[in-house]
Amino acid sequence: DDRLQLGIMFTAILDRSAIGLSTLCILHCLALPIALVMAPSVSAFWFAEEQFHTMLLYVVLPTSVIALTLGCKQHKSRTTLMWGFAGLFILISAAALGHDWIGEAGEKLFTVIGAIMVMVSHVLNFRMCRSDQCEH
Repeated sequence: DDRLQLGIMFTAILDRSAIGLSTLCILHCLALPIALVMAPSVSAFWFAEEQFHTMLLYVVLPTSVIALTLGCKQHKSRTTLMWGFAGLFILISAAALGHDWIGEAGEKLFTVIGAIMVMVSHVLNFRMCRSDQCEH
């Protein structure tokens, strides 16, 4: 039972982290252009560069995969896992195709959709791991 509780706590931490990172990703995509127009000096900051988006993806990927996989082992909801992996696939596609292939608006759209899907999957994962389905 202690190992199960530890696993649940670990999954909860990862779910919350992934939700926060996905939110940060959405804010970066949507708010940064507005910030650049309002205050051009923002472009000098490290988070205004394209590498910031890639860095977020490197953190979101393992966090999401581990949390969703552990959660799926507990609650057996493959739907939650598929939502998360589909969102991650969209995020990876947006980063790989970039604005050169799908345009800047397309890249932002794919990123926002993927991040929302990842967030939804982690909220579902978090809730299911705390429901009666996990017997705790």
